[in-house]
Amino acid sequence: MTRKKLPIGIQTFREIREDDCYYVDKTAFALKLATEGKYYFLSRPRRFGKSLFLDTLAELFVGNEVLFQGLYCHDKWDWNRQYPVIRISFAEGVLHTREALDKRILDILRINRESLGVDGPQDLDIAGLFGELLRQSHQKYGQRAVVLIDEYDKPILDNITNPDIARQMRDGLRNLYSVIKGQDAHIRFAFLTGVSKFSKVSLFSGLNNLQDITVDKRYSAVCGYTEIDVDTVFAPELQGLDRSKIRDWYNGYNWLGEAVYNPFDLLLLFDTREFKPYWFETGTPTFLIDILTERLAWLPELGRLESDAELLSTFDIDDMPTEALMFQAGYLTIDREENLGDAYFYRLRFPNREVYQSLYGRLLRTWTPDAQAEVRNRKSLYRLLQNNDFEGLQNLFTAFYAGIPHDWYRNNPIVQYEGYYASVFYSYFAALGLNIILEDATNHGRIDMTVHFNEQIYLFEFKVVELVPEGKALRQLKDKNYAEKYQAEGVPIHLIGVEFSKESRTVVGFDIETQGEGA
Repeated sequence: MTRKKLPIGIQTFREIREDDCYYVDKTAFALKLATEGKYYFLSRPRRFGKSLFLDTLAELFVGNEVLFQGLYCHDKWDWNRQYPVIRISFAEGVLHTREALDKRILDILRINRESLGVDGPQDLDIAGLFGELLRQSHQKYGQRAVVLIDEYDKPILDNITNPDIARQMRDGLRNLYSVIKGQDAHIRFAFLTGVSKFSKVSLFSGLNNLQDITVDKRYSAVCGYTEIDVDTVFAPELQGLDRSKIRDWYNGYNWLGEAVYNPFDLLLLFDTREFKPYWFETGTPTFLIDILTERLAWLPELGRLESDAELLSTFDIDDMPTEALMFQAGYLTIDREENLGDAYFYRLRFPNREVYQSLYGRLLRTWTPDAQAEVRNRKSLYRLLQNNDFEGLQNLFTAFYAGIPHDWYRNNPIVQYEGYYASVFYSYFAALGLNIILEDATNHGRIDMTVHFNEQIYLFEFKVVELVPEGKALRQLKDKNYAEKYQAEGVPIHLIGVEFSKESRTVVGFDIETQGEGA
C-alpha cells in the first residue's frame, strides 16, 4: 500500500487533488445536494471539514471536471454548464465592532465582483451591493448564481461573551443574509455552514426556506471520516496503531446516521503516531467552561443529558441552553432518538474518549484552586489505583478538600454548591479516561459510580453528612448487595463509601470493603 501526503490543515479541494493527498470522496453528498434542492444549512463543530466541503461544491459548480476524475460524481454531472460562484467566509480574523464587520463584508463583495468580472454601482449599501452582484452575475454568465457561505456565525461567536457587541454582529449579518430570500430568481443554489445554529427569526430574517440538514441521517457523514473511510482510504497509515484504540479515542460523532471521526484528530494521529486530544486542544472556548461553572453544572450528568428537537436547535445570544451549546460545539453527540407522540427526543452522550477525558480535565482545573496540585493529584490517583492503596486514596482526597483556601471558598461560589465535592471527586476519575458507569443499575437499586480498572471493579457510594462520618455510604453498598451484579466476573470488587461533611467542606468518611477474588 502506497502512503500519500496527509492533508493537514488543507481546506482547498484543488490542492488536495493536484498534490495527490489522501481524499475521502464526499462528492456523492455534493451531487445529491446540488440536484435535489436549492437552499441548505449545515451546522458542524469546528475543524470538521466544512470548509473543504464548500470548496468541493464550488469546484463542482464552476465545472473543474479534471479535479473530479475517478470520483463518484464524475460521470453524473453536466460539466458543460458552469455557474458563477459567490463565496463568503468569515473564517479569517476576529471582528469586534459593527464597523469592522461592515468593512469586511464590503471587501468580500469587492473580491467576488473582481473574481467574476462583473461591474455594478458602487454607491449602494451592503444589501444593495450583494443584490446587484447576484443580478449581474446571472446576467453575465447566463446561469443563476451559487452562494456558498462559510463560518456564517463566527463574528457572533467571537463576541458571545459581550452580548451588546454580539447583537450588533447579528444585525450586520442579518442585513447581508436577508438579501438571499429577495434574490431567489437569481440564485441556483445556496449553502450556509457554521458551528452554531442561530434561530431563523433572529438571524435570517424571513429566509425560512433553508433546509436544515444538521440532524438528518442522510447527511450524518457529510463531514468527517467513517469507519470504512479509515479502513480503506487510510489503510496505509494504520500499521503500528491499535485500531480499537483509534475508535475509542476519536470515533463516535453522530447526527442520527453513520458515526464519524473528526478529520483533524485522525490526520494528526497518523502524522505523529501518538494519541492526544488534538481537536480539544485547538481552542476549546473559555466561555463554554465559564457557562458550565456559572450554571453549577452537575458534572457527572454532562455525558447523558436529554433534549427534544426544539431545545437542541435553540441557540441565540440571550438563550443558550447547556444541551444545545454542548451539542453544537461538538462536546455532546446524539446517542439515540425517540419519537413519542410525534415529538422527537434525544439522549446525548460524549462522542469519544478525547472529549470525555479532556473536558473533565479542563473543568477540574477550573474548579480547583491550585492547578499544579490538581495535576499532581491526578497522577497520584492513577498510581494509587494501580496499587490498590486505599489509605493513600483516602489521604489524597482528604488533603485536597482540606487544602482549599478559605478565601477561595468565599470568593468562588462554585464550592458552595453541594454537589461540588462529588463532582470534583468524579472528575478526577473521568479526567484519567477511566471506564466509569454512573447510577449503575442493579436489581436492588443504583450504584452512584462504578469504575472498571486494572481487571478490578470499584463501587462508590457518596453521602453528604452534617459533620462526622456516619458509615451510611458503605452500609448502603452492603445492604443493597450491589456487588452481586459483578460477582460472576471473578475479579476483586471494592466497595467504597465516601462521606462529605456539609459543615467542614471536606471528606470525613472513607470506608472500604473488598469482596470476591483476592479479598
